[in-house]
Amino acid sequence: QVQLVESGGGLVQAGDSLRLSCVVSGLSFNRAAMGWFRQAPGKERAFVATISGIFSSGAAVANSVKGRFTISRDNAKNTLYLQMDSLIPDDTAVYYCAGRGESWSSSNPATYDYWGQGTQVTVSS
Repeated sequence: QVQLVESGGGLVQAGDSLRLSCVVSGLSFNRAAMGWFRQAPGKERAFVATISGIFSSGAAVANSVKGRFTISRDNAKNTLYLQMDSLIPDDTAVYYCAGRGESWSSSNPATYDYWGQGTQVTVSS
């Protein structure tokens, strides 16, 4: 059984930083491309960042977070991270970790096979 468990969300002020973590089990983590998505109230789930597995390479972030958010992974710990700096109120959302059975990264949520339960990030002005 594949499980993705996010943590690290919370309530912060604009300009603050947070680091989200996603611990993965039941999946060949090092092979899997991983991603972060977010969903604000009344909006569709949106791409935030993605990173490839070992049979591919590269990472990408959405234009809206470029220069502020960084995705990384620790294959030894089966853990995905999202470092979020210079947070703004528009970053407020539930953040989801996602994994797929392929190594090449993707910004399309429909291509992901596994999802976490989400962690709330709230940024006050």
